[in-house]
Amino acid sequence: MNDSADAEVVFRDVLAAAQRSIWVIVFCTLLGALLAAGVVLVVPKKYEASTVVFAMSSDSNSGMGGGLGALTSQFSGLAALAGVTPQTDARKAEAIAVLQSDQLTQRFISENNLLPILFRRKWDAVNQRWKNPGSDGNPTLWKANVMFRKSIRTINTDTKTGMLTLTISWTDPKLAAKWANDIVKLENDYLRDKAIRESDSNIAYLNAQASKTDVVGIKQVIYSILQNEINKEMIARGSEEYALKVIDPAFAPERPAFPIPALWITIGAVIGLFISIFVATLCNQRRTPAP
Repeated sequence: MNDSADAEVVFRDVLAAAQRSIWVIVFCTLLGALLAAGVVLVVPKKYEASTVVFAMSSDSNSGMGGGLGALTSQFSGLAALAGVTPQTDARKAEAIAVLQSDQLTQRFISENNLLPILFRRKWDAVNQRWKNPGSDGNPTLWKANVMFRKSIRTINTDTKTGMLTLTISWTDPKLAAKWANDIVKLENDYLRDKAIRESDSNIAYLNAQASKTDVVGIKQVIYSILQNEINKEMIARGSEEYALKVIDPAFAPERPAFPIPALWITIGAVIGLFISIFVATLCNQRRTPAP
């Protein structure tokens, strides 16, 4: 009962202080909201552009992976000799891993010359050089990659559908959308070229092995595997979306993701309200004579 009575007394004191200083509280609340609105105007805005993609599996194209897997399981020794391995979800796993890799990010930054954009405060646009040339603190691909990974690029995976959402957060909405789409294109080009090179190498090796044997059965196996390699190369050359199929491309957002004006203004008003009530309560206690 004592605790309840004390709490009731405290509540009454706070309420009384608030009633006596109602205009001060209103002023402080509005001031807090106005200050928060000012901060919203000053803080650099960040926009988020997202693209939704699906990582292609080894059997995504005309059952290619399934036929090759059956052959390589039947003739595993010869397939291993030719450098052809069964592909379950290896292609899909590779696509996801490459999308998050430092290698792809650094290549994207380098090919698009993004260092002056990412570190624009250190870049002298007039003279087209860093403001402190030769300094150890100058931006590098490694530093840009860290920035990209921590504050610019995020990748989320939907475990139910397998969809990947690549989100780019940047101060320019058009650049954010462009970077998101261009990263997906870069990976598709990179893995497509890699698949073509591997198939070319396998085809050359299989042709060489076929010319060395006169055993009809072995030649048939080699030509079967060779046909699959030719199919793989044909699919790679004809597929722009070889590794990642774009379900929903990124578009330039019209509203910033940070800061959110309504949220910040509300928080500013609440902070001003609590501070004003706290100060009013203290002033009321000082004016109240001790019993």
